[in-house]
Amino acid sequence: MFQFHVCGSNKAHQELINEVFQIDGEPVLVENIPAQVCDHCGEEVFASGTVEKVRLLVHGKSNPLKSVKMNVFAYA
Repeated sequence: MFQFHVCGSNKAHQELINEVFQIDGEPVLVENIPAQVCDHCGEEVFASGTVEKVRLLVHGKSNPLKSVKMNVFAYA
């Protein structure tokens, strides 16, 4: 049985999430990525096929649907 790395729980639900990736130093937002999300700690896990599709999307195999302005903050 699968266990999440952060908390060790095996209880999860399917959710569509948004994730920002850094591609060649530029932020790229990918929306509606299917993920298993831990019910206890919120850790997100992607299926290997999902990871491959995201990789192809962000490395130029698709055109973006839109562009958005993004606020950037530095912690330190």
